[in-house]
Amino acid sequence: MIREQIEAKLAAAFEPTHLDVTDESYRHNVPAGSESHFKVVLVSDKFVGERFLQRHRSIYSMLSEELAGSVHALALHTYTLKEWEGLQDTVPASPPCRGAGTLA
Repeated sequence: MIREQIEAKLAAAFEPTHLDVTDESYRHNVPAGSESHFKVVLVSDKFVGERFLQRHRSIYSMLSEELAGSVHALALHTYTLKEWEGLQDTVPASPPCRGAGTLA
């Protein structure tokens, strides 16, 4: 449910050409179904001319309600369409969680 909220808000605000919101909570030491850790890949030409810090601030502002609630972590990967094409549609993998114990 929270993933869908995040997705809907970002889609409406940034009109992305690519949007992927992944719940990565299972990789962390949290109860099942927590929806607390997310990875966002957002490609939008609304980011043209903006530094990464401004892009991230815009997203944090848009998702302030979720971040004040159960969302504990938000990994952001933000690109313009030109930057995304240069990456050949790849994003860095999330690092392992230090507090998760053993991961499969």
